[in-house]
Amino acid sequence: MSDTDKAAKADKETVTALQAALAAEHAAVYGYGVVGGRIGEDRRSDARAAYDAHRARRDALAREVRDLGADPVAASAGYALPFPVTDRATAVLFAAELESRLAGVYADLVRSARGALRGTAAEALREAAVRAVRWRGESVAFPGLAERADTSSAPAAPPA
Repeated sequence: MSDTDKAAKADKETVTALQAALAAEHAAVYGYGVVGGRIGEDRRSDARAAYDAHRARRDALAREVRDLGADPVAASAGYALPFPVTDRATAVLFAAELESRLAGVYADLVRSARGALRGTAAEALREAAVRAVRWRGESVAFPGLAERADTSSAPAAPPA
């Protein structure tokens, strides 16, 4: 494989990972709209800050995709929630889940990106991991790496 072919393959992998991160940010923006409607007043500023951060990341990712010559993936009209978000407690669990999922997507982007984009992806991974800890109240050993994270203590869905 020539150097040109390797570079083209790397760029395609980067665009694919960028598009996945953009799709995840679209979902996070939607998800924080749900969180904001159910979260208690004491955490409303946290939810708003996360919403704003994800909107900014979404917009930056869309620019990055365009800069690489691709059309950014569009947001869906709606998203299926992993469990019903009906009150403050489930809103907090959902916010933690959103951030954990984003950390995984950004870990993939870190693996495929090069240069400044890799640093930006690592920063986004760190931010998602920190927000997940703030929502969850505890950390995982390897944020963004589900295959290495000990998720035995984290509930898959809120208790009934």
